[in-house]
Amino acid sequence: MLGLRTTIYKVSNLAEAKMWYSKAFNMAPYFDEPFYIGFNIKGYELGLLPEENQTSKGEGVLAYWGVDDIFKTYNYLIELGAKAHEAPVNVGGELMVASVFDPWENILGIIYNPEFKLENE
Repeated sequence: MLGLRTTIYKVSNLAEAKMWYSKAFNMAPYFDEPFYIGFNIKGYELGLLPEENQTSKGEGVLAYWGVDDIFKTYNYLIELGAKAHEAPVNVGGELMVASVFDPWENILGIIYNPEFKLENE
C-alpha cells in the first residue's frame, strides 16, 4: 500500500460543487470535465462525481483534510454553507478534528495534527 491518493464526493450539481470546493480549498480544479472534477490538494486528489440514483450518504468513512487552524477553517466552511457535523474537538495531545456536511450532504472532515509528516518530507 502506498497511502491515500483520492477522496471522491458525489454531488447532485457538479457546477455548483466545483464553485463551492474551489472556494473551500482556495484553488481551481486541475481537471474539469462534465463527468469529473479533480483538485490536486498538495499531492492528494479531491474528486467530484455526478450523483446518480444515490439514496443516502453514509457516515461509515471519514476523510480528514489537514489544516493549520481548525477553528478558522471550520467556521469558514460553515460560512460557505456547510452544516455542522462535528464541532472541533480535541482527540488527544494537540490533535483536533471536526467535520461538516457539504451542501450535498457529503461529510468533509478536517484535522489539525502538527505531528503528521509525509514519509518523503
